[in-house]
Amino acid sequence: MKYLWSIVLLGSAVLLLAPVPVVSQPGETLVLLDNLAIRETHSIFFKSLQERGYKLTFKLADDANLVLSKYGEFLYKHLILFAPSVEEFGGSLSVEAITEFIDNGGNVLAAGSSSAGDALRELASECGFEVDEENAAVIDHLNFDASDSGDHTLIVASPENLIDSEIIVGKKTVGPLLYRGTGLLADKENPLVLQLLTADSSAYSYNPDTPIKEYPHAVGKGTLLIAALQARNNARVVFSGSLYFFSDEAFLSPVQRTGNQDVSIAISKWVFGENGVLRVRSVQHHKEGESHPPSSYTITEPVVYTIDIETLADDGKWKPFQANDVQLEFVRIDPFVRTTLKSIGGGRYQAKFKIPDVYGVYQFKVNYDRIGYTQLYSTTQVSVRPLTHTQYERFIPSAYPYYASAFSMMVGVFLFSFIFLHYKDESSGASAKPSGKTGGSDKKSQ
Repeated sequence: MKYLWSIVLLGSAVLLLAPVPVVSQPGETLVLLDNLAIRETHSIFFKSLQERGYKLTFKLADDANLVLSKYGEFLYKHLILFAPSVEEFGGSLSVEAITEFIDNGGNVLAAGSSSAGDALRELASECGFEVDEENAAVIDHLNFDASDSGDHTLIVASPENLIDSEIIVGKKTVGPLLYRGTGLLADKENPLVLQLLTADSSAYSYNPDTPIKEYPHAVGKGTLLIAALQARNNARVVFSGSLYFFSDEAFLSPVQRTGNQDVSIAISKWVFGENGVLRVRSVQHHKEGESHPPSSYTITEPVVYTIDIETLADDGKWKPFQANDVQLEFVRIDPFVRTTLKSIGGGRYQAKFKIPDVYGVYQFKVNYDRIGYTQLYSTTQVSVRPLTHTQYERFIPSAYPYYASAFSMMVGVFLFSFIFLHYKDESSGASAKPSGKTGGSDKKSQ
């Protein structure tokens, strides 16, 4: 018995000393590298992340102890893949695990090169991108860096080729962008894919060591350099065909002042959810002249709808969101009312309209989906009932002609009845008098 109690106590002690799974904190980021030297060659980029509060965990992409989640909880909030040549991830990490990470709201920043491995190609395919063939590089014989006197694979991309979204890539007033890497292709019909940076019209993607015998897969502005994906759950993925784009050498090019650093930091802020994040703080609706929502609305009643929208600022605090294109729909299967919300200050938007003359179950719906912002979706369900018998008008103006015809008919019937009953036929009376005289003479003769 004592031996049994000793086993129980020993087991309890082991349970108490067992490590507790670490729950991810905001900003915890896993950085996977081809080799630890990348940590030094891209130190400026990593330092900018650490200065913004990110906790970076550096590991090799083929580390046998790689774990992205434990006990059903993800250990990291963001993932950086600076391992373009990895053929297979180590540990329990795989393309399927990264896809599941994205499906659960995780953000991914990946960078490739001309020697991109199968793992990165498969991940890009899962996100809606296609990496060009192995050893293919973006070549531009007209726009290349002065230090590249060979194959012209160190190209200079114009900032005008950036996507027209300051939230994602920052301002276009930066210098030229240095790029060395492979080309990307994206499905233009995919509404979730964003083309962040394209090459100039004189560029193409091909293997620089082989003669061109086939038409290149990516030519001109169809050559995509950096692409992004914002999933339906607002998870974000940025895929660059160039690891060099984020390097210290590209940031501090001695030839000319480049805009790589500014664009890279702006992209990292967007992909990790520092910019372009929206939320609904409150929603209110009520009848005009009142302040509280009713249990149900009645058809044709005037209604007031108000929504407060906030956006995440650079300091991590929420501030009022300002825009002039937020729309409201009053929906019952199909929208019955669609109107633009009017900004009344402080991130508050308001709309006033009259409820349709059709009763049923409706929704106040705001679906704000703009490039660079997370999708803002808010619905509020309300009931709309018909008028009660005491609410109908006694006399409808449009029915006045029918009222007049009814009363005129009543007057006509009265006059006709009056004339019919009191009219005396004189011809019938005259014919009756001779018959009376004849009857009298007969009586006298008798």
